Amino acid sequence: MADAQRLRDAIKATLKARGMRYAELAEAIGLSEPSIKRLLSRGGITLERLEQICQALGTDFFELARSGRRSAEQAKMLSLAQEEALAADARLLTVFHLLANGWESAEIKERFTLSEPALVRLLAALDRLKLLDLQPGNRVRMRVARDFAWRPQGPVLRRWARSAVVDFFRGSFEGEEAFLNLEVRELGKASLALLRRKLEKVVQEFNELAALDAPLPASRRHGVGLVIGMRPWASSMIDSLREEAGFEAKPATARPRRKPA
Repeated sequence: MADAQRLRDAIKATLKARGMRYAELAEAIGLSEPSIKRLLSRGGITLERLEQICQALGTDFFELARSGRRSAEQAKMLSLAQEEALAADARLLTVFHLLANGWESAEIKERFTLSEPALVRLLAALDRLKLLDLQPGNRVRMRVARDFAWRPQGPVLRRWARSAVVDFFRGSFEGEEAFLNLEVRELGKASLALLRRKLEKVVQEFNELAALDAPLPASRRHGVGLVIGMRPWASSMIDSLREEAGFEAKPATARPRRKPA
């Protein structure tokens, strides 16, 4: 992660720790709230603006730098043992997921009507797994990065991803907050590579927006699922259509090349 990104993450983390909203920071330094969100998402913070932000947050550049360095040291991927423990316990995985998305322990307890002993047991289990540091008052300090990634084909994805995707597509995609589109085209390798980079950028921006909204109370945030997939599929789709229509299969032949105009 670049130093500039670590610094922006440190500013966002300090905002959350101070219980300060983006609108309050914007007012303190004479900017609009959308401008603050753009600065903390896309960059472009000048030294003069950074001094203003530090003054508004009651900190200094060196403390922000130290905070950013600590964030950089957080794990980007869980160990195999950690994932196995989470995959084996749905309650533990749920609490970890919520904490990693910025929920406070008290919010989890209230929303899911957990008893104090039950909450403490789950937090203590996550502490033993070294996924967080449990502090007095059931406060936690996460030991994994906010943008951590599950292991490809790892225990959590093997255990939960398939059923989650099935459940995801079983629901309705109607309304302004939902979007579903399926396109099947033929692309060359260069276009495929470009498309993959664009999709990866969408995922990155999705995570950046989640980080920007993390300081909001849980009651003002909504769970959003984003599924992005790309794979060779046209031939299998055509085969399915052919079988449904009762067409007989013919040996595959090379497509004729188009003559130049």
